[in-house]
This record gives sequence, C-alpha cells and structure tokens, in this order.
Amino acid sequence: MAETIIGIDLGTTNSEVAAFVDGKTQILGKDDQLMLPSYVGISPNGELLIGQPAKNQMLLYPERTIRSVKRLMGTSEPIQLGDRTFTPPEISALILKELATRAQKRLGMPVSKAVITVPAYFSDAQRSDTRHAGELAGLEVVRIINEPTAASLAYGLDVAARQTVMIYDLGGGTLDVSIVRIEGEITEVLASHGNNRLGGDDFDQKLIDYLLQKFSELHHVDLRDSHPGAYARLWWAAEAAKMQLSSQPFARIREESLIQVDGKPLHLDVEVSQEQYEEMIRPLVEQTMDSASKAMSDAGVLPQALDAILLVGGSTRTPLVVKTLTRLCGKEPRQDLHPDLCVALGAGVLASRLGGHDVRQVLVDVSPYSFGPSYLGELNGLPSTNCYHPIIKRNTPLPITRTESYSTSVPYQNTVEILIYQGDDPDATHNILIGKFLIEGLAPMEEHNVVLCQMKLDLDGILHVTATEKLTGLRRHIAITGATTQRDQTAITKSRKALSALYESKVDEQTVEIEPRPLSEAQETTAGINAKPAQAMIERCRKHMDAMHADDREEALNLIEALNDAITANDTPALAAASDALKEFLFFIEGK
Repeated sequence: MAETIIGIDLGTTNSEVAAFVDGKTQILGKDDQLMLPSYVGISPNGELLIGQPAKNQMLLYPERTIRSVKRLMGTSEPIQLGDRTFTPPEISALILKELATRAQKRLGMPVSKAVITVPAYFSDAQRSDTRHAGELAGLEVVRIINEPTAASLAYGLDVAARQTVMIYDLGGGTLDVSIVRIEGEITEVLASHGNNRLGGDDFDQKLIDYLLQKFSELHHVDLRDSHPGAYARLWWAAEAAKMQLSSQPFARIREESLIQVDGKPLHLDVEVSQEQYEEMIRPLVEQTMDSASKAMSDAGVLPQALDAILLVGGSTRTPLVVKTLTRLCGKEPRQDLHPDLCVALGAGVLASRLGGHDVRQVLVDVSPYSFGPSYLGELNGLPSTNCYHPIIKRNTPLPITRTESYSTSVPYQNTVEILIYQGDDPDATHNILIGKFLIEGLAPMEEHNVVLCQMKLDLDGILHVTATEKLTGLRRHIAITGATTQRDQTAITKSRKALSALYESKVDEQTVEIEPRPLSEAQETTAGINAKPAQAMIERCRKHMDAMHADDREEALNLIEALNDAITANDTPALAAASDALKEFLFFIEGK
C-alpha cells in the first residue's frame, strides 16, 4: 500500500509543498496561494507570523521579521526577532512546519515524511542544517535532493533517452547552474557552479538604489539609515515593480507620504521602463552567465552539446535573463513549467515514487502556439507594416499575461488597427490572422504615441487582447475564442493569400499621413453649434489626462467616449447631456 510522503522546496523567497493527490503530483496550497513567502516574524504582541502575514509586517516592523534565511543555513549566525533569538534551522523549521500543516489539511491525514530540496552547491553543513530543520518541524527527511535533479524530474526528462541538460536556477537569493546527464531514472550532476548571494533580491536592491537616488534628488533626504519604515516600503514597491517589468514595458512606482519633514509629507512618483531596469541589472545577469560558462567548462560540455536548458526560479521570468542565456548557449531555454513551482513539483514526483506511486512527470497546460500583433518596422532590410514577433510564445504555461509597447506610425495619428496573428514567422503574412480591432480617438501627438498591447491566454484557450494608449488610458479589447484550436492546412493557405493582399494595401496606406478625423457634414448640420465646442472640450480634457488621479482619468475617458458616441450618432439630446457632464467634470478638474 502506498504511503504519504510530501515534497518540499525550501526556497529563499518562497517555499512550496507538493504531493500525490487525485492521481497526479500537484502543489498543495492554501486557498489560491500556492507559494508560501519564506518570511517569519514575531508581532509586537508576541504572536508568531509565518508567510504572508510576516511579509506584510516587514513594512512596519522590519526588525521583528526575517527573510532569505536560506542564505544563513550552515552558519551559526543568531537571528533576533523582538526579544527572542533563533538559529537559521529553527526559522527554517517554522516554514517547514507551516508547509506540512498545509499538506495535512489538503490530504486529510497526518504527514510525517518529506523529501526536501537544496541547491546543488550546498555544503555538508548547509545540508545538515536543512535535515535538522526538518527534524525540528517533526518530519522524517527521507531524502535530501538537489534542486536541479528535482527540476529534471518535474520536466520528465528521466523517461527519455540519454540527455545532457543545463539547469539554470535563479531564485530570490541564490544562483545554481548545473550541467546534468540524465539517462532513465539516473540523474548525474556533472558540474555545478553558483552563488548563494546572488538572486532576485539583488535585482530588487538595484531598483531600491534607483528609487533612493530619485527621492534624494527630489527632496534632498537620504532614507537609507534613518527611516527604516520608508526603506521597507520602497523595498516592497521595488519587488512589485520588478515583477511587473517581467511582463510589461513600464512600471509606475507611487509612494505617498514616505516621510514627513517639518510637518510636510514627501512623496515619490517614478516611472521605470523595462529598458532602464535591464540596464540596472545587466551586470548581475552577466555574473550569472559567468557561472553558466564555468559550469559548462567544468563539465567539459560545449553549448552546442546541450540537449535542453531548463529554467528554474522566479527570477528567470526576467526577459533579459532569457535573452542573455539564449545568446550564450545558442539555444532557447524551455519555459513550459512554472519556474517558481517546478522544483517543488519535482520533489513531489520523487516523494510520490518513494511512497509507491507510479509517477513519470508533471503534466501542465501550455500554449501550443505563439501569438502577437503585426507592427511597422524593418523586415528583410526594408520598411514593412507586417513585422511580427510573438508576445506569448508557444510552450508557455497557462494561464499567461504579457504586455509589450508599440508606437504609432505617423505624427497626429488618431487611429490604430491591431492585427493579431498566430505563428512564429517574423513576416506576419506567413502566420495566421486570428483577430483584429480598431482603437480610435488617440491623442494627437507630434511625436510617436505609445500603445500598450496586452495579451492574456486562459486555460480555456480564449485569448484576450487589450490595446491601451499609454498617455490617456484609452483602451479597446477583443476576446478571441478558440485561439489555440488547430487549423487545417487549407485554412492556413487561404489565410496567407488574404494576408498577402492585405499586405499590399497596407504598404500603400503607410505613405498617407493620417489626419485627425473631422466632423462629417451631416454631423455638423445635425449637431448644430454644439458639436465643435464638444470636440474642443475633449481636447481640453486630454491635456489634463497625465496629471489626473487614476479614478478621475477613468471617468474622463468614459465621458469622452459618451460624447464621441453622441457625435457619431448625430444624437442632439445625448450630445447636450454628454457635453454638460464633461463641462461639469472640467470645472471640477480645472478648479483644482
């Protein structure tokens, strides 16, 4: 009879637990939270806090909270939380205990045995501390398994032919690059190189340093030493911005009343682009590539001999990491498993096998196709409106949301047609057109306007596409049902012919400058003297957009849309009502 053994990834930033449930290995979370933040704290009332509550407390009481304890394993460094002192294994034991409790609630039975993962480069002292932590948590540690080995189990590589694989594991606080040889159920680590002081936390620190510099430039105040609460808030904001910049081209960091000086609150409002962020962390990413090169050299393996590159750890979501690793190895890494969860899933696979279950690999839903919009750029050395690169790439785990920025083609362009394709060819006409829509009423700008294109693909295969004007927040949306449904070759050929014809017409259109849309003669006649003043009010409103609060901006966009609809429909009563509403709104905004 099979017994219950859980698999645990004791991570620097987050930890997870997995087990065999309902016929498969899966993460055992609490409600919808699959990851437990690796934070422990003691509240001012003396209460123990583990996970998200401890992470929340760090904003107010950083001195009563500990994070990244994994970096301290194998040391005798004491950890002071309030009036209590802990060792690193004791803090880790509290995290393990919380994970075991989650598993017990989900499984409906006591849990006493576990497989726990550690980085491949962990020393004997660090492995011993990990096992000791498990014992302190009341668990029999049946196996300590290297994280790269766990990842290979999750990806199911042990059921294939002999393979040489790089496992690039960049977590919150540690880096581990391992070259492994997998044959059947045997996984041999040929070489490993890492750094237990390099990870996503250090990416956060680069952003924090940038925010501290901006605050100092604005207010001539250094927050580093004398304002721990404000510093903690910036750390929190930097972490959120880092995550946002992994899938979006911009992140806005707004922290009101960080501190008060002479009774006056001092704020910070900064926008960071993905390009700026990547320049900040580029030296750190290059350090990780040094480790990758060293691991290959020690293993005697050339990049072209690698059969696969597996990404592990949340920090591998950073686009710069994937691009730099692809350039180094000449091979695009696999990303078809959740990078934060694959080590825990691999530990769960081994735990399930040790418990007597026949488990081969983890099955996940991935996108079978790539999706993206066409855009104006250079194709085969010539300007073309049919340039293409995917926003969502095939084999990406679902659900997935990604955003990229694009620019209008000509000055004062107020309309953009968004064409959505399925495929991987850099020429959009060689891919499959699956949807299109217009975004109208863009703010007239002498320089190019920025439009953000967000794609969200859910588990049901529905692709949600949203185009948003960055300046005003004006947006349009389309949902494409059955985006992942396979299309036959006849449909593909037909679609390509249609796209070729579309391509010819679009090239001609690019030579024509798009002017702001005028009122039609019928609209001017029907709307009478109110139509042109209404458009003037719209222009006044758009000038204030950038300075508006988010709620005011949303209301303004709704009012403008109502006014445009009334003009288009030649509806005089609706035009009068919408004009009055926008006039009242402008009085409120400009009166501020």
